[in-house]
Amino acid sequence: MDFLEEPIPGVGTYDDFNTIDWVREKSRDRDRHREITNRSKESTWALIHSVSDAFSGWLLMLLIGLLSGSLAGLIDISAHWMTDLKEGICTEGFWFNHEHCCWNSQQVTFEDRDKCPEWNSWSQLIINMDEGAFAYIVNYFMYVLWALLFAFLAVSLVKVFAPYACGSGIPEIKTILSGFIIRGYLGKWTLIIKTITLVLAVSSGLSLGKEGPLVHVACCCGNILCHCFNKYRENEAKRREVLSAAAAAGVSVAFGAPIGGVLFSLEEVSYYFPLKTLWRSFFAALVAAFTLRSINPFGNSRLVLFYVEFHTPWHLFELVPFILLGIFGGLWGALFIRTNIAWCRKRKTTQLGKYPVIEVLIVTAITAILAFPNEYTRMSTSELISELFNDCGLLDSSKLCDYKNLSNTSKSGELPDRPAGAGVSSAMWQLALTLILKIVITIFTFGMKIPSGLFIPSMAVGAIAGRLLGVGMEQLAYHHRDWTIFNSWCSQGADCITPGLYAMVGAAACLGGVTRMTVSLVVIMFELTGGLEYIVPLMAAAMTSKWVADALGREGIYDAHIRLNGYPFLEAKEEFAHKTLAMDVMKPRRNDPLLTVLTQDSMTVEDVETIISETTYSGFPVVVSRESQRLVGFVLRRDLIISIENARKEQDGVVSTSIIYFTEHSPPVPPYTAPTLKLRNILDLSPFTVTDLTPMEIVVDIFRKLGLRQCLVTHNGRLLGIITKKDVLKHIAQMANQDPDSILFN
Repeated sequence: MDFLEEPIPGVGTYDDFNTIDWVREKSRDRDRHREITNRSKESTWALIHSVSDAFSGWLLMLLIGLLSGSLAGLIDISAHWMTDLKEGICTEGFWFNHEHCCWNSQQVTFEDRDKCPEWNSWSQLIINMDEGAFAYIVNYFMYVLWALLFAFLAVSLVKVFAPYACGSGIPEIKTILSGFIIRGYLGKWTLIIKTITLVLAVSSGLSLGKEGPLVHVACCCGNILCHCFNKYRENEAKRREVLSAAAAAGVSVAFGAPIGGVLFSLEEVSYYFPLKTLWRSFFAALVAAFTLRSINPFGNSRLVLFYVEFHTPWHLFELVPFILLGIFGGLWGALFIRTNIAWCRKRKTTQLGKYPVIEVLIVTAITAILAFPNEYTRMSTSELISELFNDCGLLDSSKLCDYKNLSNTSKSGELPDRPAGAGVSSAMWQLALTLILKIVITIFTFGMKIPSGLFIPSMAVGAIAGRLLGVGMEQLAYHHRDWTIFNSWCSQGADCITPGLYAMVGAAACLGGVTRMTVSLVVIMFELTGGLEYIVPLMAAAMTSKWVADALGREGIYDAHIRLNGYPFLEAKEEFAHKTLAMDVMKPRRNDPLLTVLTQDSMTVEDVETIISETTYSGFPVVVSRESQRLVGFVLRRDLIISIENARKEQDGVVSTSIIYFTEHSPPVPPYTAPTLKLRNILDLSPFTVTDLTPMEIVVDIFRKLGLRQCLVTHNGRLLGIITKKDVLKHIAQMANQDPDSILFN
C-alpha cells in the first residue's frame, strides 16, 4: 500500500539544532513555483493567486520595514527618557526627558540651556538642594541606584523569560542564515523581551550599544511575519532570504543608513544573497528608515543622535594621521577580540557563568561608580559620540569648543584654528580617562546575559582617540604654521584642521578593527555625515585597521564568538589549502564499526525503529542490500519517525513485522501477512556523492556553495562512508591546530 500519496504534516521539516538542506528547500520552492505558474493559465482565480504569490515578498518587506522602524523609534525614545531619569525628573510631566522638558520653558537662558525650573535633579527633590557636597553625593547615589535597578531588571527578564535575548545576536543570526536552526531564537518572546531589556540595558549606562541588538529585533520581526505567508512559513531557505533583508532593515534604523544596511547584510551576515534579495533588502531598509524618520525620536529630523555635517576640505598630508588612526583601530580590534574571547571562555568554563545576575550587577556598579564623576562617561555613549563628532561653531557652549579669540571668523564664515582654552585642556584629560575606562570596561561588558551591542562602544573608543589626535593636530598647525608640512596649505586665519572629522575617522577605524567590515562601514559612515568628500579618509582608515587587525588575528568579533559557542558555521571567505582526501575525513574510519545503513526492501518496521532508538544520526543511507552496498538514496531520521508513527495510526494492519519498501514497486503481499509500508516518497534519490579520492578542498567548496548537510562517499558506485558538515568543520579545526571537539553546539 502506498501510504505517502498525500504529504504528511511534519515530513520535510527539521529538528532543533540541525542544519537545513538548502538543495532540497530550493528544489521544493521551484516545484511550488512551477505548479502555481502552470495553474495560472487554467482560471482567473489561479492567475490572481499567482500574482498575489509574486507580490507577497514585497508586502512582507513593507511590513518588516514598518515594524522594525516603529520598534526602533520606541526603543530610542524610551532609552533617551530612562537615561535622563538617572539624573532627575521633569515636574511638568514625568514622561518628558531632560531636553523635551526644557523646550517649552520660558526661563531658559542661552548659556544655561540645559537648566530650567521644570527639570529637577534628585538632590533638589529629596533634600531641596542643587549645590554642595551633600547634593553631589545624593545625585551620585541615585545615579548608581537607577543604573543597578535597570541592569537588574534587564538580566532578570532575560534569564526568566527569554535566555536567547542576551548579547548582540549577530553571531547567531549569521549561523541561522547559513542554514542552522535555533528554535525560539527569533520568536515572539525573544522579540518582546529583547525590546524591553535593550532599553533597560542602554539606560543603565553600561558600555554597550543598541545597534547590534536592533539587527536581532528586526530579524525577529521578519521571522514572525513570515508565518503570515505560506511560501515563507513552509520553506526554510525562502525564510532566510527574508531574514537577510530584515538584517539590512535593522542596520538601516540603527544608523539611519539604508544603503549601508544592505551592504552590511551582504558583506557581514548573509550566507545566500540572490539578486532579488538585494532589491527587497533595499526596499525593507528604505521603509524602516522612512518609518523611523516619521517618528522623529530625537526631535531633530535625523535618524541618529550623532548625525553631523562637515564642510571643511581635508588635505593630503592629513592622510598620515588618518592612517595612524587606522593602525590604532586595528590594534584595538585585535586586543579587544583576544581579551573578550578569553573572558567569555572563562565565563563558560568556570563557576562565573552560573551567576549571570551577580556578574551584571558587579559590572554595572563598577561602571556607574567610575562614570559619574566624569561628564563624558556620565552621558550616554551616543551623546558622547555626538559631542566628539561636533564641529565647533560660534554658538557651541561645550568644553571641547572652549577656544580663545572666538570672535574672529575666516572669509568663508568658518571659525579659524585657535589656541586651546582652559575648557579644551580640561576636556582632553577627561577624554583620556574616558578612553581608558571604555577600553577596559567594554571587554567585560560584551557577552554578558543582557542585550549588548558593540558598534557604539567601538565607535566611542575610536572617536575619543580621533578627537584627541585632531585637537593635537589643530594646535600643532596653529602654533607651527611655518613648518614645511603646514605652510603650503594652512595660512593664517584659516580653518585648517577639523577635530570632529578625526573623531569620525577614528570611530570608523575602531569599528572596522573589531568587526572587519570595510565597504559597508565606509558607506554607513558616509551616510551618517552626508559628506562624499570624506570617503577617501574613511577608506584609508578602514582598510588600514582591517590589515593591521588581520595581521594579528584572522577572525572578527562575530566569527570569534561563533567559534567560541561551537556553532556549525562554515566560513565562505577562508580558503582550504590542505592536501587531504575525502577518505581521510569520512565516517567510518578503518577501525570503526561499519556505517549504519537501511536496505531498500528487506527491513521490517521493528528493525528500522531499533536502529533509530540505538543511534543519534540525522539520517541514513539506503542501499540495495548489505552485501552489495550499492547506493539507492538517503532518508532523514525525522521523516522516518514521523512517517512510521503516522502509518501506525492511519494505515490498517501496519505492525512491527511489516516490511518497509523504498523501491518504486513492492511485490504482492501473500494473504494473512502484515501489509507492507512504502516510504519511497521520503527518500532523497539524488544525494550528493563524491568518490573516496576527491580532494577535501573540493568537498569543502561543495559544502560552502551548496549548503549541504551531508555528502556520501562511494568507490565504483559502492557506498563507503559519509561526511557531514560537522565532520568538515572538525577537519578544518584540526588542520588549523585547534581543538576539533570545539565544533559542538553549546
